[in-house]
Amino acid sequence: MSPEASSAPRSLAEALRARDDASLGALLRSRPDLITPVPTDLTQLATRAGTRASVLRALERLDRFALQTAEALAVAPEPASYDALLGLMAGDAGDEAVAGALPHAVATLREQALVWGDDRRLRLVRTARELLAPSPQHPSPTGLGPSVQEATSGMSPGRIQEIVTTAGLPSTHDSVSAVAALTELFTHRRKMARLLAGAPEGGPEVLSRLVWGPPYGQVTPEPAAHLRWLLDRGLLLPTAPGTVVLPREVALHLRAGRAHREPEPLPPVVEPAATHGPQVVDATAAGQAYTALATVEELLKDWDEGGPAVLRAGGLSVRDLKRTAVALDVSEPVAAFWVELAYAAGLLASDGEADERYAATPAYDEWLERPPAERWSRLAEAWLSATRTPGLVGGRDAKDRTLSALGPGLDRSAAVEVRHRVLSLLAALPRGGAPDAGSVLARLRWERPLRGPQRDGGEDDLRTRLARWTLAEAEQLGVTGRGALSAHGRALLGGPAAADAHAPVPAEAPVSSGPGDKLPVHHHRPPAVRAPLSPAEQALATTAAARLLAPLLPEPLDHVLLQADLTAVAPGPLQRPLADMLGVLAEVESKGGATVYRFTPASVRRALDAGRAAADLHAFLGRHSRTPVPQPLAYLIDDVARRHGHLRVGAASAYVRCDDDTLLGEILADRRGAALRLRRLAPTVLASQSDPAALLEGLRAMGYAPAAESAEGDVVITRAHAHRTPPRTAPEPVPDGPPPPDGTLLTAAIRAIRAGDMAATTPRKTTGTPLTGGELPRTSSAETLATVQAAVLTGESLWIGYVNAEGTASQRVIAPIRVEGGFVTAYDHTADEVRTYPLHRITGVAELADD
Repeated sequence: MSPEASSAPRSLAEALRARDDASLGALLRSRPDLITPVPTDLTQLATRAGTRASVLRALERLDRFALQTAEALAVAPEPASYDALLGLMAGDAGDEAVAGALPHAVATLREQALVWGDDRRLRLVRTARELLAPSPQHPSPTGLGPSVQEATSGMSPGRIQEIVTTAGLPSTHDSVSAVAALTELFTHRRKMARLLAGAPEGGPEVLSRLVWGPPYGQVTPEPAAHLRWLLDRGLLLPTAPGTVVLPREVALHLRAGRAHREPEPLPPVVEPAATHGPQVVDATAAGQAYTALATVEELLKDWDEGGPAVLRAGGLSVRDLKRTAVALDVSEPVAAFWVELAYAAGLLASDGEADERYAATPAYDEWLERPPAERWSRLAEAWLSATRTPGLVGGRDAKDRTLSALGPGLDRSAAVEVRHRVLSLLAALPRGGAPDAGSVLARLRWERPLRGPQRDGGEDDLRTRLARWTLAEAEQLGVTGRGALSAHGRALLGGPAAADAHAPVPAEAPVSSGPGDKLPVHHHRPPAVRAPLSPAEQALATTAAARLLAPLLPEPLDHVLLQADLTAVAPGPLQRPLADMLGVLAEVESKGGATVYRFTPASVRRALDAGRAAADLHAFLGRHSRTPVPQPLAYLIDDVARRHGHLRVGAASAYVRCDDDTLLGEILADRRGAALRLRRLAPTVLASQSDPAALLEGLRAMGYAPAAESAEGDVVITRAHAHRTPPRTAPEPVPDGPPPPDGTLLTAAIRAIRAGDMAATTPRKTTGTPLTGGELPRTSSAETLATVQAAVLTGESLWIGYVNAEGTASQRVIAPIRVEGGFVTAYDHTADEVRTYPLHRITGVAELADD
């Protein structure tokens, strides 16, 4: 055996053992499921890295070219050399782009522990090969079929010899050498060219239909002459009655050596569809941000006294969502987005009462007191980190149940990653560049290609839909303007670094495919996908975004313009006290850049019911109007105030009291009041069997202006009752698997794995029955004590088995310092510190080998 072959790793565990801490940390950071819980040693880490669930997760996170590389290794002979892999990827003619990108793809697969071995003996982990290799039930993504050896495994030796002879090869004494000779023929380019040159008419067309997959075809019991010619020479091999397959070696010859029809070494470029001035983009986005604030405020103001009821299964009913959409003057999908956004920001929740309803939370009142830019930044931060997906509302879950807004089943763990990635791609464009949506989707599909029937990004591709929703929601929220990322939207991603994070390395940078590889590469590395910011980083980015947005938002105004048609025009956003008072005194007639309010008898009466006097209303309008108070408006206020409270309604069931008995007679004579069932108790008092609230509404519908009174005879001032839920926290995002470990956990985990591996692999002196695997040493108490005492005198290290108070067993390498009181104090090499161990918890000891 050559020294090079003996130095090559013989297993994935050995390959991991040869890594340094930085490389091991990169593996655990990219595949955090491997560290949950922390493996005891590197052998257990390698075993966990080869499990089906972990390998599937790792494959799904590869970019398209790295996945194509793994697929090529799955159809290559095992182990495969780097040159053989390059031939499968670049073909006989070669491809400079593929040759330049392949070292980085191999390095990625090595880093992910999906491939191990040096460039002479590359091995795909067994589970990945099983997932990607072709089979009749699961065709390979490459479109290749089984090899000649695999396809002839069930064939009779006589039939194999017939195929070899017909193909022009000398007969052999056994099937193994016959299959090897046939394989050698099919992989020899010149011999195969001569063989195919003699094919009858129609034969090449049959092969061309199978060459790119699927490689299986159907034949009749009596095939045509050209099919018989192909079958007799093994160019088509039977797999079942009536079914034939194109052997892998034949397909590769017809493909000129390529495993894939279209290798994709380079990511698609995100193209700008239009370019706008940065100031135009920022101003447009700021206008959208202001509209977003106004929409959320209007939504929660509409639900201020208690919103819609919570469905029994949770969520908002279809009818309530439609009603909300009408109130906000938006479509139902957009209404679902605003409702879910308020919920994600912690401004909206269910009250948890017996008659459960949705309402604003106490955090909403705190949110209203913040400056507009800070209020927007809270919404934007909640949107970035939310896994709830409003775009799914109205669809069906796995059990064919309708997904409702605020209901269960809307969390999609990929939403956060897709949202950040889409914005990062927008940030990489020149400022003011609005991307072509198709190029964004193509880029995302390259970075995270789907496996299976949805691989080409059809309508059922969740990541594609998430990306489309992200582009639309970013525009509605004001993160983008006219499709381009705004300055404050860019700041949400962490500033200019977000755009630079995806810049390619210099064109002449050498990219190594692994240890010892010196291949020169002149190629741009594919950009790495940048992870979302940590909570602390995101808080700083959100503050910066608010600071950039603040100057772009309009200043609240303290005045309106009163008009003679009983309307008031607000030329911009109003200060909160003015807006709240106008909301009581008038009805909103239209919204937009300027809001139009209309004064009606009902709205004026509402202000009077809230405890305002006519003089207060005149003073308020005179103080906040830039135009004189129109006479019709003054008359309206005085007329409603003159009649307001003239009638008094109390509880009898209910009664009407008035000093003017003529007016009461008029009410009794009015046929519209028949439903109130009124009768006169006294010249100035009418009684009704209706409750006070119904009596008030009935008289107001008849055109009167009654006022409610208390049991003491005082006028009851009715103010809007703000219903609030108990304190609620915003919903927690659903993580996409285990969270990436932080630096402290990573350092501790690597140290523990190294320590456990040292204990498991340190050579021991054999005494009696040899130990196997992770078996702990077993010695009697007397032997343990004697061996430890001797080690104290000699200064030698020992290998011990130890069981802690929780019953967890482990192996350790210690250098005993002293033994007393039933405890041994020793330097623990595996933990790199001095520790004390109870002797009764040591299962046994063994001396280490001299080497």
